[in-house]
Amino acid sequence: MTKPLLNLIQSASKKGEKLLAILLDPDKSSPNEISFIVKRIEKLKADFIFVGGSFVEDGVTASFVKKLRENTTIPIVLFPGDYSQVTNYANGLLFLSLLSGRNPEYLIEQQIKAVPFLKNSTLEIIPTGYILIDGGTNSSVLKVSKTTPIPQENIELAVATAVAGMYKGKQLIYLEAGSGAKQAVNYKLISEVKKNISIPLIVGGGIKSTEQLNNAYKNGADLVVIGTAFENNNFNNE
Repeated sequence: MTKPLLNLIQSASKKGEKLLAILLDPDKSSPNEISFIVKRIEKLKADFIFVGGSFVEDGVTASFVKKLRENTTIPIVLFPGDYSQVTNYANGLLFLSLLSGRNPEYLIEQQIKAVPFLKNSTLEIIPTGYILIDGGTNSSVLKVSKTTPIPQENIELAVATAVAGMYKGKQLIYLEAGSGAKQAVNYKLISEVKKNISIPLIVGGGIKSTEQLNNAYKNGADLVVIGTAFENNNFNNE
């Protein structure tokens, strides 16, 4: 079975081509604004739209993604904070395991709860190792997952966690500083993780400028995710 989204990311990584995803939280975006939001995303030439949030009510994600699909051909990938946010209206799903935490709910329990839906789903499912890095703020992910992020200076632990994820069969590693992070994932940490894995690397959280974006790319990020800065209309990539 072909996996077009994963293949696209893997191919770009091998060629050194850099990808951009815009993260939308259905809780923070009105369906009435979607056509305007899509125009902004297309202006940025984003490769993907990620959709997800920590506190989204049942049914909201499905209607939000359905409306998105009606307004754009950009691939939509679910980045769910809870199994209830899974919907067939999207193109794919980051099947996340929170490797940096030790809460079984986000290592395996949420994944098991999603299985009855996913068994009959049309979604492309992408196994992803999710690693929280301390972004200097008590982000929604930390509150929900009740886990401790890896300190920015503990590069050895971040690298070991990423490599363990790769050995466990994850197809992507996602370094996340958290929504609204005061501090993005530092470039040395990105660089060291990238040197030690052979799968594509996603980086998100706290990136507010083109300079930060380009530095993340330069240090090994294959795909960068912009969320809060886009929501606040503070990111133009010019």
